[in-house]
Amino acid sequence: MNWSFHNPVKWIAPLAAALVACLPTLAAAQSAPPVKPEWCRALPRPEYKTLERVPVSDPWFEVYQVVPRVFAVYEPHQAEETISYLIVGQKQALLFDTGMGISDIRKVTARLTHLPIIVLNSHTHNDHVGDNWQFETVYGMDTDFTRANAKGSRQDAQDELGPGMICGDLPKGFDSRSYTTRPWKISRFLHDHDRIDLGGRTLEVLSTPGHTPDAICLLDRAHGLLFTGDTYYPVPIWLYRPETNLDDYVASVKRLAALAPQLKLVLGEHNVPFAQASVLPRLVTAIETVRAGKVVPEPQEAGKAIYRSDGISFLLRAHALEGK
Repeated sequence: MNWSFHNPVKWIAPLAAALVACLPTLAAAQSAPPVKPEWCRALPRPEYKTLERVPVSDPWFEVYQVVPRVFAVYEPHQAEETISYLIVGQKQALLFDTGMGISDIRKVTARLTHLPIIVLNSHTHNDHVGDNWQFETVYGMDTDFTRANAKGSRQDAQDELGPGMICGDLPKGFDSRSYTTRPWKISRFLHDHDRIDLGGRTLEVLSTPGHTPDAICLLDRAHGLLFTGDTYYPVPIWLYRPETNLDDYVASVKRLAALAPQLKLVLGEHNVPFAQASVLPRLVTAIETVRAGKVVPEPQEAGKAIYRSDGISFLLRAHALEGK
């Protein structure tokens, strides 16, 4: 089109016609529903139908009672699908992780129990410590990694809001630009085999480094429950970050597998809140098969690869097994 800007009549009319032609397309784009990220299309996960759902007023969370007095606080609107656990005793309760910090988990737990709450983290990656700062009593493992992460982080938090990371709406009033993992104060440092008495329920701390140096599991021997944090969950287990140590991870999962005959349930912290104890020996076999070079990697973006064995998968750096 040859428009003469010396004669506005000649170019205003065609421009107006072009804009009018675009209006239906623009209107359709505005009215079209947002495209769901791929991970979001799998929701709701069918396993949740077998659990008792507990109503809560905050739509960011879904809460389920997995077994009596153990509540899974699930965040299905963010790609991590993080799960925190509120474990209730007779005298106090323990919140095993505080989630993303995108919405207010403290308000949710206050509705579930009026007992004093201790916070303990399965490890201190940002998706598990987001609301630590809201609680007065926060226990932590006695490691340099824990101390460093307790200072908070902005970039790790911002990465959780990137393209394809959110399914549905963020909470009302949430300011994505100012979203950070806030610093928190550690009230007490813990070590391997420390016990926490909740009154009628005792939890034992098991140091299980590998995913991170401060990774732990919680063992409720009396009820046959093992809370595994990110040492085990039913989707690709992240073992690619700089703080990951594969030798430590193998030693840790062997320790957990030895407990399998004593357990009724394994409770991981992403996607689905329970698995049978038989998964733990399989976890050992799977990671050892991967490390032996018997699994063909599936290349992923950013120099990573997924390794699958017997229904269990791991996300590693693409060349992490070279020289093993």
